[in-house]
Amino acid sequence: MKKVFILIGATGSGKGTQAELIAKKYKLVHFETSKILEKRLARAKKSDKEIMIAKKQYYAGRLVIPALVARIVFDEIKEFHKKGKGIVFSGSPRTLLEARVEMPLLEKLYDRKNIHIFYIKLTEKESVRRNSVRKICVKNRHPIPFVLKEFKNVKKCPWDGSKIVTRALDKPSIIARRYKVFLKDTRPVLNYFKKHRFPAFPINGLQPIEKVHADIVKKI
Repeated sequence: MKKVFILIGATGSGKGTQAELIAKKYKLVHFETSKILEKRLARAKKSDKEIMIAKKQYYAGRLVIPALVARIVFDEIKEFHKKGKGIVFSGSPRTLLEARVEMPLLEKLYDRKNIHIFYIKLTEKESVRRNSVRKICVKNRHPIPFVLKEFKNVKKCPWDGSKIVTRALDKPSIIARRYKVFLKDTRPVLNYFKKHRFPAFPINGLQPIEKVHADIVKKI
């Protein structure tokens, strides 16, 4: 049976970086919710009012309509399971509504014992600092955390060699707003996990990448 990893954390906590490492180590698919959303929003038609509202919300740093995200993620989970693939989530579930839709499906398809949840903790100050210098690669959206010394002089993506760019969302004002959204809408998901007996292990996100990764692996 394939594994499922769920990484919860504020923007800049390193969810994407850790998801890449976990996906590689355990041969899983990195399910990056924001990447899937951006693709959907990019090809949206102006006549689709729900998608256009979602697009405006997303680029303002607000949470996209939870019901829409839940539907998209629900369909993607079924497809990955059908293909026999395990999943690493870095950005879902972000709301209680999403958790209520996604978790029963994951439990049914992958079995509770194969679901591993981690809460990577980060302060607002560090979130803003990290995201202000964060970049991603054009080809596969690999996160390039320039705030860390091992990435300081990187000119091209270390993983696929593509161009490195700054995301439109990574502006201090938007980052601060996204952190507050996280506290209001995403952190309560941890209470859902506790209530439904899905253990969510806290991880110190202020540590270096390799130490965060080591702490996650120890808990598996």
